[in-house]
Amino acid sequence: MITLKNAGYFYEDKRALDGLTFEIKKGEKVVLLGSNGSGKSTLLRVLAGLYFLKEGEYFFDGKKVDKKSVDKEFRKKIGILFQNPESMILTPTVKDEIAFSLREFGLDNVEERVKVISKEFGIEKLLKTNPLNLSGGEKQKVIMASIVAYEPEVLLLDEPTASMDPKTSGWFVDKVLDMKTSVIVATHDLSIAYEISDRAIVIDEEHKKIYDGDIEELFDDLKLLERANLIHKHKHKHKNFSHSHYHLHY
Repeated sequence: MITLKNAGYFYEDKRALDGLTFEIKKGEKVVLLGSNGSGKSTLLRVLAGLYFLKEGEYFFDGKKVDKKSVDKEFRKKIGILFQNPESMILTPTVKDEIAFSLREFGLDNVEERVKVISKEFGIEKLLKTNPLNLSGGEKQKVIMASIVAYEPEVLLLDEPTASMDPKTSGWFVDKVLDMKTSVIVATHDLSIAYEISDRAIVIDEEHKKIYDGDIEELFDDLKLLERANLIHKHKHKHKNFSHSHYHLHY
């Protein structure tokens, strides 16, 4: 479904992605791991057709993705949720927010679709509320609902649990696991990553892919996790001895 070949991107003279190559199959769920600044967000924007590669190639369903090929039909196939949900809020009520994307893509039965998706996401009581007045976790739910409502084939989620409390984070994990669409979740939260998928792609601080495989094996490779700045070694000094152990980054 998604194929990247030697993908590279940079902002003026600042490198963001360097030679990334991987494939993602239809219906597959993948976690994209890396520290802040590694290029995860840039990669999701490339996959969503918001940015275009400066180097390499990107194929979706066998067709090359570039400025000429990205149209409304392509955008309907891929939904992206940014880390800051406020940047995606366009309307004065939750109901209007969900309905907006449905109308944008010319779908019918908008009212019924809004009712169904709002119930599915547990936000039916918020339909008349201004989304800007909601908590961070509720905003994420609303924007995610507005994306899932038009049934994209791929869902790209950028640090989706950053503003969620533990209960909402648990709901989010269950929701992702129940989805039949392809889902790519960019995060530096190893605990969330472990629950979402068996496959992890890791990008280091040099913006290169350093791992693509089973997440269990990744978690056993402390040196690689440390290299990616996903964990750090912490030294304890006592009166008669010292020892080291690792800390996860959240």
